[in-house]
Amino acid sequence: MTEDQFRKDNKVTNPFLYALELGYYAGLIWGAVRWIFYTLKFTRVVPGFLMEPFFKHGFLLTAAGQIAGWLSFIAFSVIAALIYVFLFRKLKGPWPGIIYGVIWWIVLYIALNPWLRFTPPVKKLTWDTNITEFCIFLLWGLFIGYTAAQEFTDERMREPKQVTG
Repeated sequence: MTEDQFRKDNKVTNPFLYALELGYYAGLIWGAVRWIFYTLKFTRVVPGFLMEPFFKHGFLLTAAGQIAGWLSFIAFSVIAALIYVFLFRKLKGPWPGIIYGVIWWIVLYIALNPWLRFTPPVKKLTWDTNITEFCIFLLWGLFIGYTAAQEFTDERMREPKQVTG
């Protein structure tokens, strides 16, 4: 068997392209969930909160601002997925992804917020907003982490399709 035949038969996932795709869908899905929760008033954090340092708050409240916010969340998710895939893709199970999402929530809402002013301080946000945002980031991290774990640690993919006897 030549090397070319081996590569064709045993398709290896390109981590960079996989992370781009994973981040895109994570941002698309969970950005939509964030927007729906904002529309239903579960959270008071605008969908474009990541763009708060760069745009006026009034713009982020408009339809164009909300779409731009969704796009910024997709871009953020792509970056986060690239980081996860390149550093943690071999970790198994759901817990690494859950922890990853919680860490991002802490970074954005507690660590960086005093300097970048993405949102009002956590202490000034309502319980509904804090719980909603925390859970969205937890599930977003779970989506990224568990999807990457399934792709890069699933041993069934390496099993032969049938045993010859």
